[in-house]
Amino acid sequence: MNAKEIIQSGKAILGIEFGSTRIKAVLIDPEYKVIAQGSHNWENQLVDGLWTYSIEAIWFGLQDCYANLRKEVLEKYDTEIEILASIGISAMMHGYMAFNDKDEILVPFRTWRNTNTGKAAKELSDLFVYNIPLRWSISHLYEAILDNEEHVKDIKFQTTLAGYIHWQLTGKKVLGIGDASGMIPVDPDTKTYNADMVEKFNKLIEPRGFGWTLLDIFPKVLVAGEDAGYLTPEGAHKLDISGHLKAGIPLCPPEGDAGTGMVATNAVKQRTGNVSAGTSSFSMIVLEKDLSKPYEPIDIVTTPDGSLVAMVHCNNCTSDINAWVNLFKEYQEMMGMPVDMNEIYTRLFNKALEGDADCGGLMAFNYVSGEPITGLSDGRPLFVRSANDKFSLANFMRTHLYGAIGVLKIGNDILLKEEHVKVDRITGHGGYFKTKGVGQRMLAAALSSPISVMETAGEGGAWGIALLAAFLVNNDSKLSLADYLEENVFAGDAGVEIAPTDEDVAGFNRYIERYKKALAIEKTAVECK
Repeated sequence: MNAKEIIQSGKAILGIEFGSTRIKAVLIDPEYKVIAQGSHNWENQLVDGLWTYSIEAIWFGLQDCYANLRKEVLEKYDTEIEILASIGISAMMHGYMAFNDKDEILVPFRTWRNTNTGKAAKELSDLFVYNIPLRWSISHLYEAILDNEEHVKDIKFQTTLAGYIHWQLTGKKVLGIGDASGMIPVDPDTKTYNADMVEKFNKLIEPRGFGWTLLDIFPKVLVAGEDAGYLTPEGAHKLDISGHLKAGIPLCPPEGDAGTGMVATNAVKQRTGNVSAGTSSFSMIVLEKDLSKPYEPIDIVTTPDGSLVAMVHCNNCTSDINAWVNLFKEYQEMMGMPVDMNEIYTRLFNKALEGDADCGGLMAFNYVSGEPITGLSDGRPLFVRSANDKFSLANFMRTHLYGAIGVLKIGNDILLKEEHVKVDRITGHGGYFKTKGVGQRMLAAALSSPISVMETAGEGGAWGIALLAAFLVNNDSKLSLADYLEENVFAGDAGVEIAPTDEDVAGFNRYIERYKKALAIEKTAVECK
C-alpha cells in the first residue's frame, strides 16, 4: 500500500510528544517510516515564581499540532485521518498536576523545571534511603504538604502531563512505568510503585488526616505493550476539533520523554544508553544491576518495559547557545545580509571544531534555570574569560558547546569512573547533534566513549512513542520490547559512530576542572539578584 491507502485503511500509527518548546506529532506507516508530521511551538511561563504551562495552552497546543498534521495529510495525500491503528502520548516527565473530585486542576501545572522542592526531596531521600530528585512528582506533592498548601486535602488524582492527556483522551488513569518511575521509585520485580516507599510515605503523612493514601491518588502503572484504553468520543473531539477522527482507537501506555528517547535510539537493552540533548539534557544508561549506593546526581528510573536505568538529568542544555546564535542573526540583519538559521548554526557549530581542545581558557555556564547536580537553585547564563585567554570565535563556540554538556559529564563520571558501569553503545539525539559530527564529537570527548547518532534519531520522542504504539498492536510474535525494536524497527542499524581522540578527551578534562572551580562565579552571580 502507498501512504494514502495506509491512512485510509486505518493502518497508520500516531505518536504525539509534548516537549519543552515544541509539541510534535508524527504519523508512521507499518514499516515505521514517518509519512506526515505536525508541530506547535510553545514556551513555559514563570508565574508566581514557578514554571508552568496553562491548561488552555496545553489543549490549544495539542489541537494546533494535530491540525497541522491533518493539514499536511490533506495536502500530501488528499485524504482525511479518520481511523488509526493506535495512538501514543508522551510528554516531559515529572512535575505536579493535581485534580479534585470535579476533575479540576487545583494549582497550575508545576513542571520538571521547578527547583522549589529542596526540603521535600531531602527529607524523602533520607526516609527512603534513595535519591529523590527535586523535580519528581512525590517531591512536589510533599513540598506542597510541608508548605501547608490548602489544596492538598482536596486531591483526588495526581499525574504527569502525559498521564493527564491520556486520561482526558481515554478516561483511563494509567501511566507507563518509565514515566511512573519519576513519580516515586518503582520496583523492577513487581513492575509497580515500590511498596515499602509507598507505605513509608503514607505513615509519614497519616497524622495530617488528608483522607487519601498514595495509591488512592496515583495512576495505575503499566508496562509497554499493555492495554491502556481506547479513544473516547469526547477524547476524539478534544484531539481533532474538525470532527473527522473516530473513537475506539487503542492507546499505548503514556510515557515520559526519557522513555521515548530510549526507544527512538534503540537503547532499552542492558548495557546500552542514550543522551538526549535539547532544551534540557539527560543521559540514560540501562543497568545490569542497581548501583552500590544512592547518588544525588543520579536518578534511578526505568525503561518502558521496566529495566532499571541510571539517569543524569540536567535542566539546561542548548537554550544559551540559541540565545548567542540569535545575536549573530541580529548582526546579519543589521548588516542587511540574508538570514538562514540552519546555515548560521551549521557554520558556527563547525567553527567550534577549529577551537583549542580546552577552549583556550574560556568558560561558559548555560544556566538559564537552576542545576541541582551542581547545587544551584537558580541560574544566570554566564560567559567568562581572563585577559590572557585565547578569545576567538572558534573557542567561543566550543566553550558554549562544552558548557552545554558540562553538568552531564559531572554526573556521568560517577557512573563510569566510580561505579564502573559497563556500556556497549551510547546513542545521541536531539538538537545538540543536528549539525553532523560536531555535538557528537564533543560528547565523545566529555564521556571518553564512542557516540553513535542514527538518521532516525532526529525524529525524536514523537517517533519513539509512535513505536511504542506500534508495539502495542503489531507485536504478534510476543517479542520483548528490546527484541521487537532490534528485529523489526532498527534491523541492526547502530548509526554512525565517532570515537573520542586522546587530545579531545584531555582537553575536555582540563576544561571541566576549570568549570568546577569557576562554579563559585556562577553561585555568586545567582546570589547577586
